[in-house]
Amino acid sequence: MTEEELYKRTIRVWGKEPQMMQVIEEMAELTKEILKNINRKKDNIPELIEEAADVEIMLGQLKYCYGIAEQIAAYKANKLKLIEQRLNDWEKSHNVNANTGS
Repeated sequence: MTEEELYKRTIRVWGKEPQMMQVIEEMAELTKEILKNINRKKDNIPELIEEAADVEIMLGQLKYCYGIAEQIAAYKANKLKLIEQRLNDWEKSHNVNANTGS
């Protein structure tokens, strides 16, 4: 079964609204684990991996549910180009060599 087929099945079986609520819950759980790692200096890499995977799966369902996968991919590509340009500008203005970090 492909990911898209699985996403279609989850929406059919469990419903759109409950699955979109699950997206929110999984994002909150990832947020909680990130905060534990940063604020409490907790070594929780396995939990971060688990929650990040859960969020990626749920984001796949969200994209399927709203039919927005292509739009997100295009927006993400543009955003990554913008981030690269900002990094280039920052490194140039701070006399940082992009290849060595110094």
